[in-house]
Amino acid sequence: MTTGNTRVFFMVADPIEQVRTPEIFNKVLPLCGIDAVMVPLQVAPEHLVDTVRALFRSKTTAGMVLSIPHKTDAAGLVDTRSKIASTANAVNAIRRNADGSLEGALFDGLGFVKSLDRYAMPYEGKRVLIIGAGGAGSAIATSLAAGGPAQIAVFDPDTAKARQVTDAIREHFGIAALVATSNDPTGFDLVINASPLGLKAGDPLPLPVAALQPGTQVCDILMKNQPTPLLQAAIKQGLQVQPGFDMLILQTPLFFEFFGLEQVANYLRTDDSAVREMLFPKELYRLVEPA
Repeated sequence: MTTGNTRVFFMVADPIEQVRTPEIFNKVLPLCGIDAVMVPLQVAPEHLVDTVRALFRSKTTAGMVLSIPHKTDAAGLVDTRSKIASTANAVNAIRRNADGSLEGALFDGLGFVKSLDRYAMPYEGKRVLIIGAGGAGSAIATSLAAGGPAQIAVFDPDTAKARQVTDAIREHFGIAALVATSNDPTGFDLVINASPLGLKAGDPLPLPVAALQPGTQVCDILMKNQPTPLLQAAIKQGLQVQPGFDMLILQTPLFFEFFGLEQVANYLRTDDSAVREMLFPKELYRLVEPA
């Protein structure tokens, strides 16, 4: 039950239907005795700046999480950003500091790398192809770069966006990073769909699945329609796959730490099985077992 003292977190996206973060927040916060809720808001890109500034004028606003397509735009409206957020030029969490300034951070990539570790999907010394150079794709590329892959290739129809990501990776990490000229996965050890393709019925596949080679590991970070057509095709080929749920689950403690709720972060780090069972479809829960 909410009260006049209830603190409010906001989840902002456009569209909003695919987001799962409010489900996690609203399940875990009561379990930890925290008087707070998360409210999902669909906000068009042209209204993002006004919405963020208006919401943070309220003292009951406890923080904000952002998803498609707002992560890059949000990076430009905060007063300060974490190093990872600055490198990726994207933000998926905003908090208000004591002096009233807005601080942005980016946890997608960290959550994704933790999920690879959870499933024993190695990336050090591997060739990685990332489809999509938006906020999530740039976050994943930046965090993976710190783990020492042999190469990161980024494909996006917006070549300039992909080049911005690869240039930043080379500058900050000194590893081989290039703009892929196509979405062909041939020769890559780890393939990641970080694009919106698959959210809508009738979307084309993000890459030609027939070109996936034996031993290639395939990830699709979408929070909706799992297992996606991409993962279904990879499963039929006997490849190791991972949906995006653990990327979200494993970055959620980072959200709570960022918002000053250490006890909630520790609760999830101790046991996140209830959240995992809530998010995973039955056909994936046993198929994708943590290592």
